[in-house]
Amino acid sequence: MHPEHPAREQQAEAGAYPATPAVDPVVPGVPPGVYGIEANDPHSRLIDRSDVSGGDVAQITELMQAMGALREVEDRVSEASLEYMKLGKTDMRALHFLIVAENTAQTVTASSLAAHLGITSASTTKLLDRLERGGHLMRRPHPSDRRSQSIHITDETRTAAMETVGVQHSRRFHAAARLSPAEREVVTRFLRDTAVELEVGLDWGRGETSEGEVES
Repeated sequence: MHPEHPAREQQAEAGAYPATPAVDPVVPGVPPGVYGIEANDPHSRLIDRSDVSGGDVAQITELMQAMGALREVEDRVSEASLEYMKLGKTDMRALHFLIVAENTAQTVTASSLAAHLGITSASTTKLLDRLERGGHLMRRPHPSDRRSQSIHITDETRTAAMETVGVQHSRRFHAAARLSPAEREVVTRFLRDTAVELEVGLDWGRGETSEGEVES
């Protein structure tokens, strides 16, 4: 709960949105401090902390620990969804794209799916063939282009995905709803800023892939 925001406490108690789950924030299998700044960079080789106070370092470390715990849980959710659906990460990304497209009345083609996934047309064809054989999607005549086909997720796969991984990921909304508008602005700015920082200098990790670019 948030004692500094009594109005939101009252909303939670009244059922306006779920209260913070009473769970241990420590993620199983993750040693305490594993994401800490001092533990990962004791000699300041990665980050010059000479002008950062000890209190600020401690607070930032707590934030990094929280982000690490979130990543661990998201990885567990992802692994559980892959195991349940018996599909690969790229397959799941494709199905999610089809669900969103259907929800927003957008037509998906092989080329638009390839652009979204960042894979070649040949790899996209293999992916679509595999998912179609598995009963996860259907190809239909394009509504306005005779030369193309539209791609659609099957009702069975949509339901299975929505009732499992969809429900699990939607719980993030509850956490966001428990924040005040001002807090959400700060978190949004932080996440966007972090994404930009992580993109800087990432060229070393962008290698060309061939057959391995699609995970089955």
